[in-house]
Amino acid sequence: MASPSLSHGLGFTDLYDREGLVRLDAAFVDWLKDGHVEMHARLMAARTNPDALADKDESNLLIELARPLEDFLAALFGVAEEAARLRGHHSTLAPVFDCKRLFVQRYVTRAIKPDAAAALDGDKVTAEVALPVRLEDGLEAWELAFALAVRERAGAEFKIATPTPEIEALTRYAAWALHSPEGKKRHRDGPLFKVPHKLDFEHLVPIETEVVDGVTRMRLPRPMLRHREGFALTDEGFDLVRALDHSNYCIWCHNQGKDSCSRGLKDRKTGAFQKSPFGVTLAGCPLEEKISEMNLLKSEGFSIGALAMAAVDNPLVAATGHRICNDCMKACIYQKQEPVDIPQIETRTLKDVLGLPWGFEIYSLLTRWNPLNLRRPLPRPATGRTVLVVGLGPAGFNLAHHLMNDGHAVVGIDGLKIEPLPVAQSGVSADGARHAFAAVRDVATLREDLGERAMAGFGGVAEYGITVRWDKNYLKMVRLLLERRGQFSMFGGVRFGGTVTVEDAFAMGFDHVALCAGAGKPTVLDLPNGLARGVRAASDFLMALQLTGAAKKDSIANLQIRLPVVVIGGGLTAIDTATESLAYYPLQVEKFLSRHEILVQERGEAAVFAAMNAEEREIAFEFIAHAEAIRAERVKAEREGRTPDITGLVNGWGGVTIAYRRRLIDSPSYTLNHEEVLKALEEDIRFAEGLSPTAVEVDANGHAKALKVAGEQNGQKIEATLPARTILVAAGTQPNTVLAREDATHAFIDGKYFRALDEEGNPATPERVCKPTDVRVLMYRAADGRFMSFFGDLHPSFAGNVVKAMGGAKQGYPVLTRTMEKLPLARRSPAELLAEANALWRAKVVRVDRLTPTIVEVVVEAPAAARNFEPGQFYRLQNYEARSKKVDGTLLTMEGLALTGAWVDKDKGLLSLITLEMGGSSDLCALLEPGEPVIVMGPTGTPTEIEPGETVVLAGGGLGNAVLFSIGQAFRKAGSKVLYFAGYKKPSDRYKVEEIEAAADVVVWACDEQPGFPVDRPQDKSVVDNIVEAMRRYASGELGPQPIPFKDADRIVAIGSDGMMNAVRLARHGVLKPWLKPDHRALGSINSPMQCMMKEICAQCLQLHKDPVTGKESVVFSCFNQDQELDRVDFGCLRQRLRQNGVQEKIGALWIDRSLRRIGAR
Repeated sequence: MASPSLSHGLGFTDLYDREGLVRLDAAFVDWLKDGHVEMHARLMAARTNPDALADKDESNLLIELARPLEDFLAALFGVAEEAARLRGHHSTLAPVFDCKRLFVQRYVTRAIKPDAAAALDGDKVTAEVALPVRLEDGLEAWELAFALAVRERAGAEFKIATPTPEIEALTRYAAWALHSPEGKKRHRDGPLFKVPHKLDFEHLVPIETEVVDGVTRMRLPRPMLRHREGFALTDEGFDLVRALDHSNYCIWCHNQGKDSCSRGLKDRKTGAFQKSPFGVTLAGCPLEEKISEMNLLKSEGFSIGALAMAAVDNPLVAATGHRICNDCMKACIYQKQEPVDIPQIETRTLKDVLGLPWGFEIYSLLTRWNPLNLRRPLPRPATGRTVLVVGLGPAGFNLAHHLMNDGHAVVGIDGLKIEPLPVAQSGVSADGARHAFAAVRDVATLREDLGERAMAGFGGVAEYGITVRWDKNYLKMVRLLLERRGQFSMFGGVRFGGTVTVEDAFAMGFDHVALCAGAGKPTVLDLPNGLARGVRAASDFLMALQLTGAAKKDSIANLQIRLPVVVIGGGLTAIDTATESLAYYPLQVEKFLSRHEILVQERGEAAVFAAMNAEEREIAFEFIAHAEAIRAERVKAEREGRTPDITGLVNGWGGVTIAYRRRLIDSPSYTLNHEEVLKALEEDIRFAEGLSPTAVEVDANGHAKALKVAGEQNGQKIEATLPARTILVAAGTQPNTVLAREDATHAFIDGKYFRALDEEGNPATPERVCKPTDVRVLMYRAADGRFMSFFGDLHPSFAGNVVKAMGGAKQGYPVLTRTMEKLPLARRSPAELLAEANALWRAKVVRVDRLTPTIVEVVVEAPAAARNFEPGQFYRLQNYEARSKKVDGTLLTMEGLALTGAWVDKDKGLLSLITLEMGGSSDLCALLEPGEPVIVMGPTGTPTEIEPGETVVLAGGGLGNAVLFSIGQAFRKAGSKVLYFAGYKKPSDRYKVEEIEAAADVVVWACDEQPGFPVDRPQDKSVVDNIVEAMRRYASGELGPQPIPFKDADRIVAIGSDGMMNAVRLARHGVLKPWLKPDHRALGSINSPMQCMMKEICAQCLQLHKDPVTGKESVVFSCFNQDQELDRVDFGCLRQRLRQNGVQEKIGALWIDRSLRRIGAR
C-alpha cells in the first residue's frame, strides 16, 4: 500500500497515533520558530492562555498562522508544487472580482440605466469589446479576459476618470450583460456580471401559476427548469470562480467583531438574537465556525489554511456546507440584500483540498491535529474512559469525534444496518478486528456514483433523510475519519432498548451513555381513509428509497408508487419527498419493464401475470405503457440530439404536487431555506398553497385515487379534489422518546422531550435556542455517579437540522468530560469493553435448515440479541450488500425481514429465526452460509403479556406457529394452562412438532388437506379442517372429551396471516361465542408491513384501530405494539397495507426465482 513520503521523520501511521501527532506538533513548532520567530512566540503565549486573547486578536493570529501552516502541510505531504499551483489559480482569477466590485458595481451600474442597457444589441456590443479570447473558450476565460482588458485601460484601481472609447465599449457590454435577458443567460454561470440584489422576502422564489383541477398551483418559469434523471448527484455546487466571487463579496467582518454569520445577529440594545422577517431566530452557525476568517484566507488562495480555519470549530466540515446548512447565511451581515453563500465557499474549500494529492489525508490530519485550535491542537492523553454513543447520525458522529479528541474511547451503535467498507479503506474487518489501511492519494478512489453506491447506513438521517442533492461521498469520508481511529468502534443493527439496554451498558462498564438517536416520530394525520393503500409516511418512502435500496437499478427492494403524487406538508422533508418521488417513478417503471420483458420472453405472458389479480394487471399495464413511452422519448431525443424530456412525460401523467395548508411563504421550507424550494421547483414539481387535506378518496379496490382538500386560495374559500394515486405525508415529526416508555427507570419526559439534569443531577430546563447559556445535555444519573445524556433532535436546544445537532455535540462534549472526571477509576479498560461488545453485538449464521419445502430456519449466534429476548418479540434480519451474490446485474440483498425468535439459547447466545419463502427477500435466507455476518436487529416489539393462572388458547396459522413456541412455554412456566390450535394448509407444512407440544398442555392439529396429522400424545387431537372449524369442533365436544375446557379460556392469542386472525376475530362473535367467556381477551400479533422496526420511526407499520363500541379510529405502530386486541384491528386496512407494493412484489418474486435458478439455488 502506497503512503505519502512525509518529512520530519514521520511515517503515515504516526498521523493516526497520538504520540506521532505530538512529534508532528513539535516539528511544526520548531519549523515555525526557525522561519517565523515572532509568530512562534505569539502562538506559544496563546496556547498557554488562549482565553486571554481578545476575539479580534485571536482571529488575526489564526489568520497569520494559517498561511505558514499551509506551507508546512504542503511540504509535509510533498505537494508544495500542487498547492502553489492551486493558490496561483486563485491569484489569476483575482482581477475578475476587483473588476466586478470597482468597475461593474461602482461604475457601470451608474453609467447606463437598466432600460437603456436592455435595449443594446448583444452581437454589436460583443464585437466592440474585441477580446483576445472567444466565448467558445469558456465563460471563465472570457470573463477573466474582460477584467484584464478593463484593468489594462483603467489601471489597477479600476478608476474611470474620463472614459475612453475602449472603456465605453466595455461599459456597454457590461451593462448589456447585467440587464438584458440574453446577457443574463450568457453569463448565468459566471460571477462578473451579477450584482447583489435586494431581498424581497415575499418573493424569494420566482413563480408562475397554473390552475389545474380547480386548484392554483405554483411552478417555476419554464426557462429556469433543470434537467434531472435518476439518483446521481443533482448539484455539483460552485466552481472555484463562483466560490471566490462570494468569498470576495464577504466583508470579513470579524475585524469589526460583527461576524454575525458565525456568532449570530444580535440586537444592539438587548443582546438577544434578532429574528428574520419570518420569525426565525438568527443565531448564526450553530458550530460558530470561523467563517469570516475562512473566507478571507480562501480569497487569498490559501485553501489548506482556510480548511484548517473551518476545522477549528467544525472538524467534520465534510458533513456540512452546500445543500446541508444555511443558518450562517440567514444571519449574514447582509440582511437586506443577497447574503454571502457561505456553505458554497465552505464546500468548495474542502473540494479544493481534497483535489490535491493526499488531499483526504491532509483534511483527515486537520481533524486530529490543528495548530489553529489553540485550546486543543492535538488529542488529549487517553483517559481510560469509554462512552457508548447511541445513534450515528450527525449528533452521534460529531460527538464521537470530539470525545476521542478529548481522550476518551467511543463505541458507537446504530439500529440501522451499516454496510462494511473495504478493509483497505476502513482498517476494520467484519469481526471488528483492526488492520492496516491504505493512505488515500486520490480522493476519487473513495467516490462512488450516488445512484449506484451501497446504501451504507452510517449517518442516520444524513443517509436516508437527505437526498442526492448532497454528495453522500462526504458521509463516507466522515465515517473514515472516525472508523480509522483506534479509539472508535462501530456496530450496526444494534437497537438501544433491545439489543442493549441502559442497565446492560452500565453493567458492561461504560462510563457514560449518550443518546443521539434523533430520528423523529412521524406525525399521523387524522383523515378518513388516511391509511388507504397508496398513502405512506414520507419517512417510509425516503427510507425505502435511500436505505432499503429501491433507488438502485440493481436492487430487489420493493417500493411502489403511482401517479399522480401529492405530498402533504410544507417542510424540507416534503420538498425532498416531492423531488425524489418525481425522480423515482421513471426508474421504477423502467426497471419493471426491463424485468417484465425478460420474464415474458423466458416464461410466457400467462405465467408472468398468473399471480396477479385484475387490479394488479391493470397497474402492471400502466407501468409498462409509461415505461414504453419513456423508452420512445429516449430514442427520439437521441435521434434529435437533445436531452430527453422525461419529466415532461411524468407531469403529463399527473406529476408531483405539494399541498400545504398555509401560504408558500409561511412554509418551514421557505422560511428556513427557500433555496431548497427553488431547487425543487427547478425539477418541475408543483406547490399548491392554502390547502388542508380533509379526506382520501379510494377506488373500488380500496386504493387511493384522490385527496380532498379545503382552504383558501387567492382570497377565496376553496374545496377541491386532487387526483392522487400516491399520497406521501410529510406533516412533521415529534421527538422519539420511545425509551421512556420502554424504560421508565432511566428516562423521564418533560413535555415533548426527555427531562434534563444539571451536572449535580438536579432537574433543569434547557433553553430553546441552539446556543444556550448553560448547556443542559444530561438526562439520568446512576447511583454511582455515571450519567446518560441526550443530543440532536431528542434535545429542545439542538433539534431542527444537521448542523444544530452537530453544534449540540460540540457544546455538550465538555459536560460529558467533566462528569467522567469526577468518577472513580474506570472499572474496565476500553479494550476489555470492546472485546465484550464484539462478542455480544456481532451476529453470524450458525446453520440454515430447511424445515419444509417452503420454510427455512436460520440459527444465528447473536448473544446480546438472544439474551434480551422475551416471548412475542421479534428481530430484523438482513444480509450485507457487500457479501451478496450478484446475478445478471441484480444484487441479492434482502430487505429487512421481521422474524420472531422461535427459540433462544441464552447461555450459548443462539437464536432461531424461521421464515416462510413467499417469493421475496425471504427466499434469500436459504443462501445464507455458516459463519456469514448478518444483521439481527432486536429484540424489538413489546413482549407478549404473560399472566399466571389463566387458561390460554393459542391459535397459530402456518408460520405463525413459530411465534407461539416461546409464548406457550412462557404461559406454562407461569402456571397457566395452554390449549394450542395449530393450523396448516398442507401436511408438508408442519414443522417443529416437539416444540409445539412443549408449548402446550393440549394440541389440536388442524390441516386443510387429507390425511391430516397423526397424534403422538393421548390428550392431543387432530382434524382435517380449517383452524376456526377445529376450534368450534373442540369447543362443542365433537372431538370428544376436552382435557382443557374451551369455555375456561381467559385469553386467546392468534398469530398467522391477516385472513386467519380476522377469521378468529369474527368466529368469537359467531360460531365460537356460545363457548367463550364474555370477558375473555383476544389478541393478535399483527403482521403489518415493516421496514426499520426501530419503533415509531419510518411509520411503514402503521395500523388502523377502531373502537368496537364507539367506532373512534386511532393508529398504532405495529413494530412497537405488535400484540393488538383483535376487536380493535381494522383487518380491511391491514389487508390493503400489506398490498402496498403488490405489483412490484409479484414481478419481484419471479425475478428472484429466476436469479436463484440461474445460480443453481433452485
